[in-house]
Amino acid sequence: MKPASNFTLGEGQPLSDPAVSTTLPTFGGGGLVPLQDTLLLETLAHFNRERIPERVVHAKAAGAWGEFEVTHDISHLTAAKFLQSVGKKTPVLCRISTTGGEKGSPDTVRDIRGFSVKFYTEEGNHDIVGNHVPVFFVRDPVKFPSVNRSHKKHPQSNTADANMFWDFHVHNPESVHALVHLFGSRGIPDSVRRITGFGVHTFKLVAPDGSFKYCKFHLRSLQGVGNASTDEATRLAGVNPDFHTQELFDAISRGDYPSWGLYIQVMDPEQAERHGLAMFDITKVWNHKYFPLIPVGKMTLNKNPANYFAEIEQAAFSPSNMVPGITSSPDPMLQARMFAYPDAQRYRLGANYQHLPPNQPIVPVKAPYQRDGAATTTSNYGATPSYVHNGSTRHGIRSVSASTAQAVRHDEWLRGGTTLGLNEIPDTEDDYVQPRELWRRVFDDAERRLWVSNVAGSLDGVSDDLKRGVIEMFGRVDSEMGNMLAAKIRETARL
Repeated sequence: MKPASNFTLGEGQPLSDPAVSTTLPTFGGGGLVPLQDTLLLETLAHFNRERIPERVVHAKAAGAWGEFEVTHDISHLTAAKFLQSVGKKTPVLCRISTTGGEKGSPDTVRDIRGFSVKFYTEEGNHDIVGNHVPVFFVRDPVKFPSVNRSHKKHPQSNTADANMFWDFHVHNPESVHALVHLFGSRGIPDSVRRITGFGVHTFKLVAPDGSFKYCKFHLRSLQGVGNASTDEATRLAGVNPDFHTQELFDAISRGDYPSWGLYIQVMDPEQAERHGLAMFDITKVWNHKYFPLIPVGKMTLNKNPANYFAEIEQAAFSPSNMVPGITSSPDPMLQARMFAYPDAQRYRLGANYQHLPPNQPIVPVKAPYQRDGAATTTSNYGATPSYVHNGSTRHGIRSVSASTAQAVRHDEWLRGGTTLGLNEIPDTEDDYVQPRELWRRVFDDAERRLWVSNVAGSLDGVSDDLKRGVIEMFGRVDSEMGNMLAAKIRETARL
């Protein structure tokens, strides 16, 4: 007699053997399967439903748990409690992803990396949801779907298409700054442990006295920055398409815990008045000379997920997750992402995605006006009324002080004569200033040659009109850049 298996059905009924169906045997080893075999039906039905919609962007990722520790006092800048005292520790979950590829795509492609961190604070979850380069391709959120579609597969051939990629960027040249970053060395990191994380957007830090400063978040790898060559990345994509994911997992498994320093840049409202369009334009950066990095703390990843699907695939990040003391700014892309990201999670994971373990805050949640829906895993607030200003709660509302409330005040930026309408920011010479500085002052000769080679290689098979458009676009950054690119394209054509 076989020993008891201790396995059960989904609702707890014991099973003698989860590996054998109930059948009526027939001649030749066949068997008729009855509908009463609940084990078989549950097994097949669940298998058909094991996959959830993958993220439209940032589908492929590595992730791990860790801890953030405050190392420098910035309590005069923000009332956020998790940043209040030196030595204070906060658990975190970090997810680092490619952008354009599907869940099964290679880790080592040339692509912008997403860098997301969830801080489980005593005031609820706070997320930094950024990228591994400091700027983005577009500044108008209505273009966000389009820029991502242009980086994906052609709707007819279902293959990557360089004509789509460059067609978008040539006709939306505000992307030129991000392109200079993408086609340089940092476009292919050699490890996710050695990349920089940028919050990209402008936020507000609200001090205990209610005053505020604008800020940007930076996470700098304490392992140093490392990048892979195009040839090595291509080799790794074939040998081990999960190279970055495995490399992070293996490092943590052996106790080689990666760490990042958290820094902020801050800007006074008076300085912001003079800073111009770069204030809330995510195609531009704040000059470190005028707005230096201020150290805040250290994040260390020290625990691998016990189950990737449950803890990383189901993790939901959004820049709308902000604790009191940190709030949003009138950055149009940030405003749009604050809707789009939670909405993506409602689609992927369901209306109650906050109930899932990686998204649960470590503090009690009281949101009785957000209830019901599929996969409710709580008591659903029992008999508590589901409507506001009811008799049992009207006089029990806790007051939150103005110094820590997420009161979004942007009226300081409204000017007389401002009208609601299609207020496009056209590309101007300002869009080429910072990429020009990157080319001239940051890149050395070797990096310039590498950049030209990378861009020329990406133009293989692209139409002549688009090639001319790409040369012209980068020629506006720097004539040397355009000339070198044109020469490299001619050389490649001769070969």
